[in-house]
Amino acid sequence: MSDHPLLEVRGLQTRFYTRAGVVNAVDDVSFTLGRGRILGLVGESGSGKSVTGFSIMGLVDKPGRVVGGRILFDGQDLSRLKERDMRSLRGNRIAMIFQDPMMTLNPVLRIDAQMVETVLAHRKMSRAAARELARDTLGMMGIPSPDERLEAYPHQLSGGMRQRIAIAIALLHQPALIIADEPTTALDVTIQSQILSEVQNLTDRYGTSLIWISHDLSVVAGLADEIAVMYAGRIVEYGTVSDVLDSTRHPYTLGLLGSLPSNNRHSRRLRQIPGMTPSLLALPDRCAFADRCAYRTEACERVPGSTAISGSHWVRCFNPVASDRGAA
Repeated sequence: MSDHPLLEVRGLQTRFYTRAGVVNAVDDVSFTLGRGRILGLVGESGSGKSVTGFSIMGLVDKPGRVVGGRILFDGQDLSRLKERDMRSLRGNRIAMIFQDPMMTLNPVLRIDAQMVETVLAHRKMSRAAARELARDTLGMMGIPSPDERLEAYPHQLSGGMRQRIAIAIALLHQPALIIADEPTTALDVTIQSQILSEVQNLTDRYGTSLIWISHDLSVVAGLADEIAVMYAGRIVEYGTVSDVLDSTRHPYTLGLLGSLPSNNRHSRRLRQIPGMTPSLLALPDRCAFADRCAYRTEACERVPGSTAISGSHWVRCFNPVASDRGAA
């Protein structure tokens, strides 16, 4: 096994060229993902986390495009691959799970047809063998009566079952990397918990690396090894789960933690971060979080670089929150 990380994202920049102007959706994003590790990519809607995932997959459509940085997957720079070569990786060694399973499932085809075609797109085997692999993968996902599910159409299945099948399709080739874009957001908490547990067990079993994109810190807290917190197109805090959750240093991360129901006393109103996320069409030439930040100083009139806290823990902030306040 290679000793270099499975995925290295360095200075990634993705922009959308619209009639209203240039949207800086992802700006100077860098992180490393080890083999068999899980990264939680967290932030509010519009923070750039989903676009980061689509950029890695090579799925950014016009008017958007990746304009800078490198995406090294197993030492190979994905940003320089031809589309034909990227297609051979996508769904095979790299897979994506979408928030809406119907982005994966064709509503007019039975599940078996869709899964068999997915297998045959990357492997040379008989249709019977491909169907057997599909059935075994459904069983691996904890789906009961897999033969019956294979003969069903998507509309005949519940939302939770459709999402399980979409995850099973992503797992068909036992990819080295899976990018999951909020796949449990629309599901009730019981189904969500079951799917999170199943995905974690499968990544443990096969050594698959996973990027789990979410707006909810509480979801990734029990799933991830590292957490990257995004705001206005940039990662503002990065570290292990214990670094980010127990020794929080960025005011934005602290605000996200403070808004969780579990961190608020019963019958008290939920705390919230004041103000609004700035428009990615017109980001200020200073800290993008400054207008919402209780720790703002004159230094925040400049764009902050990253500041190392300890080990792999770093923040993009001029005034990191004191560690005792971050742990409170």
